[in-house]
Amino acid sequence: MPSWVPAVGLTLLPHVGGILGGVITRKEVKTWYTTLAKPSWRPPNWMFAPVWTTLYTSMGYGSYLIYKELGGFTEDALVPFGLYAGQLALNWAWTPIFFGAHKIGWGLAAIATLTGTVVLTTISWYPVSKTAAYLMLPYIAWLSLATSLNYVIWRDNKDKSE
Repeated sequence: MPSWVPAVGLTLLPHVGGILGGVITRKEVKTWYTTLAKPSWRPPNWMFAPVWTTLYTSMGYGSYLIYKELGGFTEDALVPFGLYAGQLALNWAWTPIFFGAHKIGWGLAAIATLTGTVVLTTISWYPVSKTAAYLMLPYIAWLSLATSLNYVIWRDNKDKSE
């Protein structure tokens, strides 16, 4: 297989869930989401797509760096890629939970677990590739903001969820 295939494939992989989540989000952000009380400090809606595109690309490329350093999906890659796969699944699950099912509290549980899993992923990547770990730091920062936003929306809209 050409060396560019894993680089491109792993870099693009996170976007799969992002694209599918975007289908759900686009509909709900214009309907249900507008009915929710939201804090004044929330980012504008237009910001989410470019931020997530950047974060998905960064984490995807970081996963490629781990793949390259560990010689592929080897036994040594089990923990770093296991954690990465777990966080990716949690990331992809959040949108259907929060926007699709309107389960704000369950969304909060998912994003809090996601944030912890991303931190563990980053810690597991650091000894393998500092660059890959550093590529996860903006993601952790954004998830901190997103988790706070999810919490405030849950707190202020308990009557509209679960």
